[in-house]
Amino acid sequence: MNPEVIITCAVTGAGDTQDKHPDLPITPAQIAAACIEAAAAGAAVVHIHVRDPATGQGSRDTALYAEVVERVRASGRDVILNLTCGMGGDLYVNDDDPCRMDPGSDMVNAMTCLQHVDELRPELCTLDCGSMNFGDGNSLTVHTPNMLRAMAARVRALGIKPEMEVFDSGHLWFAKQMCDEGLIDGPPLFQLCLGIPYGAPANTETMAHLVGQLPPGAVWAGFGISRIQMPMVAQAILLGGHVRVGLEDNLYLERGVLASNGQLVDKAVAIITALGARPVSPAEARAKLGLARR
Repeated sequence: MNPEVIITCAVTGAGDTQDKHPDLPITPAQIAAACIEAAAAGAAVVHIHVRDPATGQGSRDTALYAEVVERVRASGRDVILNLTCGMGGDLYVNDDDPCRMDPGSDMVNAMTCLQHVDELRPELCTLDCGSMNFGDGNSLTVHTPNMLRAMAARVRALGIKPEMEVFDSGHLWFAKQMCDEGLIDGPPLFQLCLGIPYGAPANTETMAHLVGQLPPGAVWAGFGISRIQMPMVAQAILLGGHVRVGLEDNLYLERGVLASNGQLVDKAVAIITALGARPVSPAEARAKLGLARR
C-alpha cells in the first residue's frame, strides 16, 4: 500500500462531454478556476486540456493553453501543471475509402504536438505511449514509435518530465523501451489509464498485471473512468500507486448527481484517509517525482 498519495485532477479532457454536464469547464477562465478549485481540495497535480470556447470541442490552440497557465500561475495557488500532448493524433477513417480521413481527424507531427509545451514549459506533460482503436466506429488515436521517440527527446531536452500514458499492455512495453533507450530520465512516471474502449479494462486483475510489469524505481498512478473511478482510486493505493480523478474521466459524484472537480478530489481524499494514507502537497509531490519547481 502507498501511504503518501499524489492526487492528480484531470479537470476537463477533450471528449464530447460538453453537452452532458452544464458546468464542464470550457473557457480558459473556467478551466483555470477548476484547476485552482481542485488544488484547494487537495490535488497536487492538475492535468490540463483546453477547449474551443465557442464549440466546447477539444483544442490544441497554444493561446488557450497560455491563458489557462497564466491564470493558474497568477492565482498564487501552488499546484503542478501537467499539460496534455495527446491532441493532434485523432484519425477518423472513411468506411468506404480507408485511405481518406473523415471530418474530425486532426493529425500533426511530433513537434506540433509539443508546441504549447515548448512555449509554456510546464513541470509535467503527457506522452500517450501508443495507438489504439478509441471506442466504437472508425476513430483511432495515432501515436507512432517514431513520433513518440521524437517527442520524448524534445521533452527531455526541455527539462520537462513526461507522464507516460499507458492505455494497454503494449503501450507499457514501448514506454519501457524508451526508458531503456535513455529517452526518459528517472524516476520514470507512468499513468495507467483503464476502462477506455478499447484499451485495457478497469479491474483489479488488469491494474495488478500492469503494475507487475513496471520497471524498478518507477513512480506510477492509475485511474478508471466513469462509475469505476473511485474503486480504482482505492485499488491504486492498495497496489502502491498514486491516483487520478476529475471531470475528464467521470462526470458524476454518485448515481444521478453531477460532480465538480473539487468534489471528486474531496471524495478521493476521503478514500485515501479511510485507507490510512494521506494526500501529499505539491512540494512533496515534486520531491517524489524529481521535479524542480518552475
